[in-house]
Amino acid sequence: MSTQNALLTILVEKIKNDTLVLPTLPAVALKVRKAADDPDINLQDMGEVIGQDPSLSARMIKISNSAYMGRAVKVTSISQAVTRIGLRQIKNIATALAMEQLFVSKNELVGEYMKKEWANTVNVVANAMAALQMYITRTKKRELSLDTMTLMSLIHSIGVLPILTEAERHTEVFASPSFLDDAIDKLAPKVGGSIMRSWEFGEEFVVVAERWHDLAYIPEKLGYIDFVRVGAALAGQIDNKKDAVLNLAIQRGVVEDVNSLLSDDFAEMRAAAKQIFA
Repeated sequence: MSTQNALLTILVEKIKNDTLVLPTLPAVALKVRKAADDPDINLQDMGEVIGQDPSLSARMIKISNSAYMGRAVKVTSISQAVTRIGLRQIKNIATALAMEQLFVSKNELVGEYMKKEWANTVNVVANAMAALQMYITRTKKRELSLDTMTLMSLIHSIGVLPILTEAERHTEVFASPSFLDDAIDKLAPKVGGSIMRSWEFGEEFVVVAERWHDLAYIPEKLGYIDFVRVGAALAGQIDNKKDAVLNLAIQRGVVEDVNSLLSDDFAEMRAAAKQIFA
């Protein structure tokens, strides 16, 4: 039995027995989510929670001034930022901005993978957000929100993290990136679902993590998963299924046609979305 298969077996066992160490949400994201769920919270209190984390505060101000919020007047303080973004959206946006903290490793090779994974994920996010914006502009339908879309696309391949962490403990296998790619391909979706459950995210997040790459799964109603798939296809994450994903997206009315995804409008929106994470 090759080392690769042995490690794959270990991983599968750990997943089965629930002993795989799952990442925890960054502390600041937990605080913000808890605060947002408090029915008595007000904007000022929320500003204080975010204000405790200088890096998150700076990014919140940046996102308030981004093309996404589309206002001419610049905000300069966290309280203005919180007011502009609004309590409902802040929970998702703060979580999204904090997630980058998870994609780091002390091991050089794993660190490289993490960096690559984060860059990939940001591309998926930017594509999915741009696709949703074009959809809203075209259809005037607003049941899907950009802040939730951001978070949905950020967690779509979160299952990769524990696999990389586990591999960090067996660095001898790292001679083979092909092993990693294989393990990620086979196991990340299931692990992603487990992470979403352990973080107590809603069922829709679980479904996105577990099923986004499984094109046999087509929900009746158009949802975030449709946009995550377009985002992933455009980011080169599913090269062999790209045409299938885009055709399905056109059939389901996610996008009008392939040309709209090649348009300057789309490119501008995607660039604006990427700026948020730059």
